[in-house]
Amino acid sequence: MQLADFTTLRLGGPARSFVAASTDDELIAAVRAADDAGEPLLILGGGSNLVVSDDGFDGTVVQVLTRGISRDGGPGELTVAAGEDWDALVARTVAEHLAGLECLSGIPGLAGATPIQNVGAYGQEVADTVTAVRVWDRVGRAVLTMPADQCGFGYRTSVFKRDAEHRFVVLAVTFRLATQTLSAPVRYSELAATLGIAPGGQAESTEVRSAVIELRQRKGMVIDPADPDTRSAGSFFLNPVVGSAALARVEAAAQARYGPGTVVPRFPAGDGQVKLPAAWLIERAGFTKGYTQGDGVRVSTKHTLALVNSGSATTAALLALAREIRDGVHATFGVTLTPEPTLINTAL
Repeated sequence: MQLADFTTLRLGGPARSFVAASTDDELIAAVRAADDAGEPLLILGGGSNLVVSDDGFDGTVVQVLTRGISRDGGPGELTVAAGEDWDALVARTVAEHLAGLECLSGIPGLAGATPIQNVGAYGQEVADTVTAVRVWDRVGRAVLTMPADQCGFGYRTSVFKRDAEHRFVVLAVTFRLATQTLSAPVRYSELAATLGIAPGGQAESTEVRSAVIELRQRKGMVIDPADPDTRSAGSFFLNPVVGSAALARVEAAAQARYGPGTVVPRFPAGDGQVKLPAAWLIERAGFTKGYTQGDGVRVSTKHTLALVNSGSATTAALLALAREIRDGVHATFGVTLTPEPTLINTAL
């Protein structure tokens, strides 16, 4: 079973063993069997945030195909099986006048992956609305319900992502959304401008969803077989979060390179830190849209953060381009970019 068939990058070698799990019981049984056999284990969702080695995965891959959405909780509360398609879920919440996920429209993947990565876009992240995550504990061999305050949410991270041993397998996620037709306050300036409202204002959730999808399509961030720029893992690098000293170094480097009037964009990140747009750093370090060194990989022609498989790439070539970009940004600005996707059987 070639894992390239299950990733949005269309890269990755074979899995030694592959199991499709359609129920929680099947998912838990497959994980237990792998653990009992001492097998390396990879839980596979939508494959939208994975970079898999050309050598594949020498262990058991368990594909999550579970389904189900429950509205048995209080107003605005819904519990979603890990295998539910994420964008279909967002569309449903908007149609049912539930606000809080509309800015996360168009993101590929499955619901169970969202708390792991603390998926976010356009000023929203799932940590804003997740109340609990139901998991299989591979160490305690029990099903647990972890409230949000135990999930360790941070910028594109959580306790699930930081756990190198992958102790917890997500079974379901519970969200609490606002019961209203208006969106949550729109915090992202680009989206607010598209909607014709001030940052912090609100619009109809249906309008916000449409605007977000349009913005993402312009950037090649909505999966489309007709658009080769979407053969990617989405944003390849995280926006770096830096303190005042590092920001001063970046500003000095930028002004030395582009002139004293150069302004480095930044966004508050709390605790005296700021978040720098990785795309801005990448472009100013010389890696413009469409940049390539051949080998079937390139920077997207629509968004500098996406690295694209042009159709004949290998994972090794993709990572070589990623290293070139990472090292070029560090040489230019002194900032080391961190990859956002999960790297399987390989490293940057």
